[in-house]
Amino acid sequence: MGKTFDGIDSRLVAWISAQPLFFVGSAPLAGDGHVNVSPKGPIETLQVLDEHTVAYLDFIGSGAETAAHLRENGRIVIMLCAFEGPPRIVRLHGRAEIIQASDPRFDELLARCGFPDVAAPEARRAVILVQVERIADSCGYGVPLMSLEGRRPHMEAWAAKKLRVGGPQALIDYQREKNALSIDGLPAIEL
Repeated sequence: MGKTFDGIDSRLVAWISAQPLFFVGSAPLAGDGHVNVSPKGPIETLQVLDEHTVAYLDFIGSGAETAAHLRENGRIVIMLCAFEGPPRIVRLHGRAEIIQASDPRFDELLARCGFPDVAAPEARRAVILVQVERIADSCGYGVPLMSLEGRRPHMEAWAAKKLRVGGPQALIDYQREKNALSIDGLPAIEL
């Protein structure tokens, strides 16, 4: 039923952009380390740059597992599911690089990706640049039919409150406390 693709063609780009969210999976090298799967969105924060390159906008969060795993080994999978229409799952396996907001390449990559203004700019932690090595789909029969009610306003409200109460330093302090290490103690976000 499933098949692999030589690259991300225009039909796949259209299908990807029609999904409401995507998931990112990563793992440390250690066999006893924790595998991580994170929901990401909105979908506009994932951009296909060419047939074998995608990038997504990463926001400050309560953890930084993906960042830590990518720093250690670069392995990543991006998974998208059809929650409406014909059932389908697409996985993009590859190697990723973290381009943090402090990196001189960050603004250039933001411009190249054309990310919409979907969250407070201060909450943008990094762009994850993925060199896609394997593109495959599968049936998706187990994925339920669901409809999108809308976007949650929580990220913008959280960032605005942090800035209002503690200024820009509050977001930096939060990342130092919550994003410096993974739950397995791997280095994640550098500030």
